[in-house]
Amino acid sequence: MPVVDVLHKSLMITAFVAVMMLAVEYFNVQTRGVLLATVHGARWRQYLVAAALGAIPGCLGAYAVVALYAHRRVTLGALVAAMIATSGDETFVMLALFPKTALMMTLGLAAVGIAAGWLSDVLLPARWLPDAAKCRALEVHAEAECRCYPRGEIVNQWRTPSPYRATLVVALALFVFAIATGHVGPVAWSWKRISLLAVTGLGLFIASTVPEHFLEQHLWRHVAVRHVPRVFAWTTGALGLLAVLNAFVDLPALVSSNPWQALAAAAGLGILPESGPHLVFVTMFADGAMPLSILVASSIVQDGHGMLPLLATSKRAFALVKLLNVVSGVAVGGAMLALGY
Repeated sequence: MPVVDVLHKSLMITAFVAVMMLAVEYFNVQTRGVLLATVHGARWRQYLVAAALGAIPGCLGAYAVVALYAHRRVTLGALVAAMIATSGDETFVMLALFPKTALMMTLGLAAVGIAAGWLSDVLLPARWLPDAAKCRALEVHAEAECRCYPRGEIVNQWRTPSPYRATLVVALALFVFAIATGHVGPVAWSWKRISLLAVTGLGLFIASTVPEHFLEQHLWRHVAVRHVPRVFAWTTGALGLLAVLNAFVDLPALVSSNPWQALAAAAGLGILPESGPHLVFVTMFADGAMPLSILVASSIVQDGHGMLPLLATSKRAFALVKLLNVVSGVAVGGAMLALGY
């Protein structure tokens, strides 16, 4: 894969990921914590809501469950369910590269997370559980005063647009043009091109209408400044590494001849509380160089940045959840690999 192709593909993936992140931020604030309010009640409701939050692309849902666990509003099993269901920022990349498989896999991870969460609460001895004292360090950011669609103020916002709004809107408009003309994404009209246009159009609407507070704090500082450069760097690095390896090594043959070692490597790398390194497995699967079972194992074990806040609350809980995720990932991935997937 030439350097130009690597950069072109990285830009396309990063742009799609950025637009999806804008949409998730918008949804998170618009719901005003309604989803979080449903977590109270029976344990099965906790597992379902925690898995649903974890399944949201990115780390926002995982952060919310960590905050709820820190206040002991959910059980350790609910935390396990969320961390198995989440794949961090890699979910955005998977949606860009193989959307149908990514959606089916997300549903499957949520189901595995619910089952593993229930088993964790039922089987773990009480002496293994972290101290039940509530933590006051983390708070759920409810965004009670944020209006994402300020009727009557949108025209005024455009009379003197901020540099953040102008930059985002121009960039998204150029991305819409590039998709529509076939310079980015599929060359021919298809459902994938239509989906890209629809998602990017949503991002353009969001950047054009939200108030300055939301635009600067959520879209610019969080998505554009914090996440986009990291996603581009890791995506470019992963694609570049695979391009170099493919030039010297037959990766599909190597993985097919050492599938169990590849599974162990995926599970081991998944322990890192970081979004980025796991993109190697995502891109290898997208290129047909790796079976689904190894990607599933990687996705079950890894949780992007979702677990980082837990380190500040309870290192014991962090280690225990990671151990349970590794066991779940190796068990499910190993079963799929043994069945030929």
